Amino acid sequence: MTTTAERVPAPGADPAQGLRTEYPFMLPRGYVDERGQLHRQGAMRLATAKDELTAHSEPVVRQQPAYLSVFLVARTVTRLGTLDVVDRVVIEQLFASDLAFLQDLYRRINQFGHTEADVCCPACGHEFPVDVAGAEPGAAT
Repeated sequence: MTTTAERVPAPGADPAQGLRTEYPFMLPRGYVDERGQLHRQGAMRLATAKDELTAHSEPVVRQQPAYLSVFLVARTVTRLGTLDVVDRVVIEQLFASDLAFLQDLYRRINQFGHTEADVCCPACGHEFPVDVAGAEPGAAT
């Protein structure tokens, strides 16, 4: 017997490819490393229960709850430009607009399973989806 959950793919899933677990992005400003190199393209993976639990157990997060999102973003960003490691230090050094972008991306992919937002043209009122991850038009994601 087939259940509804088995027949209906999860949001963000491609039935031919399976569950999508990693999402490419383009930072609005970018991270500038110690050599002055700019890093804007990266990828974020879906969060796991362990990511959430580990972040909540960090002493810094317990002392300053605002750090929770920094730890979650650091745990789930799998790559950023040509950096070997993306850790808490890198995330702390991002421009505020880039951190806000990654926090929103984290929320979108983990709550909704996609990176699209519905927008409305202020001139004509036409509604259409926009990929907030920053993929170029026509680019594969």
